Amino acid sequence: MQKLPQRSRTSAQSRLSGAGAGAGAFGPLRVFIAAGAVLVLVITGFAWHSVDSLISNIERIGDLGLGGGRDGAVDILLVGVDSRTDAHGNPLRDNERAMLHAGDEVGTNTDTIVLMRVPNDGRSATAISIPRDSYLDIPGLGKGKINSAYGATKETERLKLIKRGVSEADAEKQSTQAGRQALIKSVANLTGITVDHYAEVSLLGFVLLTDAVGGVDVCLNQPVDEWMSGADFPAGRQRLDGPQALSFVRQRHDLPRGDLDRIVRQQVFMAQLVGQVLNAKTLANPSKLGQLSDAVGRTVVLDDNWDVLAFLQQLQDLSGGQVKFETVPVTDLNYMTSNGESVVRVDPKAVKTYVSSLVDGKSEEPGQDPVDTSAISVSVLNASGIGGLAGQVAQALATRGFHEGLVSNYTGPSVTSSRVLAANTSDPKAKAVAKALGGLTVIADPSLSPESISVVLASDYSGPGSAASSMFDISGTSSATATPVPPAPPIDAGQTGPKCVN
Repeated sequence: MQKLPQRSRTSAQSRLSGAGAGAGAFGPLRVFIAAGAVLVLVITGFAWHSVDSLISNIERIGDLGLGGGRDGAVDILLVGVDSRTDAHGNPLRDNERAMLHAGDEVGTNTDTIVLMRVPNDGRSATAISIPRDSYLDIPGLGKGKINSAYGATKETERLKLIKRGVSEADAEKQSTQAGRQALIKSVANLTGITVDHYAEVSLLGFVLLTDAVGGVDVCLNQPVDEWMSGADFPAGRQRLDGPQALSFVRQRHDLPRGDLDRIVRQQVFMAQLVGQVLNAKTLANPSKLGQLSDAVGRTVVLDDNWDVLAFLQQLQDLSGGQVKFETVPVTDLNYMTSNGESVVRVDPKAVKTYVSSLVDGKSEEPGQDPVDTSAISVSVLNASGIGGLAGQVAQALATRGFHEGLVSNYTGPSVTSSRVLAANTSDPKAKAVAKALGGLTVIADPSLSPESISVVLASDYSGPGSAASSMFDISGTSSATATPVPPAPPIDAGQTGPKCVN
């Protein structure tokens, strides 16, 4: 990334009041809240003469296969690691393991995976959560949950290295590198983008940094008591310390939408953390700064080609300092594979379209105004003779943010090819629908009003919601009743007070 001109420290500090909230969205989910907080803290008033020393304490790694793509944005992969070691590979102390409820497992899972897109044109950045149980291709391993890409690859490689006579220490280091590379490739394959930078933080970092800002306020719609995560909280607003907050953002059992509700918790937690850092002036407190510096040094890992100072200065120029928190489209929240494993099903084509739209502005052509999919009502008509196809496609459109219109059988003239009908073939709403369904042709229908968009499904249809599409990622399995998940409203870091959640 091109290094930006240096600004004077006084001038930089005077511009921080709005930009800080945007930079804070670096870590919207579970463990990676810690690393996000680090960057928030630097931008939102942290004395610039202390930044160099803070960054110098961070573990740096190279040879991750980063960068090289030109996709209109700086793309940062933020990873929360369920690790029993610190950033330097040293085992955690007994009291720290007890605090984290960490067992003796060897495996390493990445239970928080966030892709942050910062468009090159200066528009607001978006932090995109990828559910940990998303089922996809993992390089070298085949189908699996994305949160296993790092750990499974690492353990497979570690055993190979040990068998070849490599020392335990070297095998640990080399296999960890292989795990990180596998995760980066998995995310790139799913989203269609090139990851430019990598940041990682452990469970311990999450706890230490939460405590460093004096705890974080949260709000629950209902009381919870779930032993697996340790979440035991009353309803309403309350302030949580580091270990409590870890339980709060780890819970997924006994929640209506499981992992997706957990993601919402993680996102609102981060938004509130950002606000509390800004309002409480944590960074003006020398003792708090000391805690932050110690936590960063032990728990944060960054790629070695990342000019963090230059990037932080660039973030100050993001319009309005906004960073939104969103989640990739999900087509089935409760998919069962052929071996009985419950996974989250995602459509790579839909994910790629969605991720691209964060830079493209959802426009179909350069210069065209963005299209708000939530304002588009789409009628889906089945002319294929395949029972239930219209309903399945309507559900697929709903996961992409479109509003469901009429769902019925087609009664017009015979058709042999699927199409999108609109009053005008240049209608951007019709083009957005056609693109979401895999590139259907838009055909003018003078009988339709300018607000109406219809989809006619013929026997050739193979896009989202079809039987062909449903087999895209889980060969040999089927889902009789999908549980599609419409996208939740985006969360921003500038809201007032904690948002109440499940």
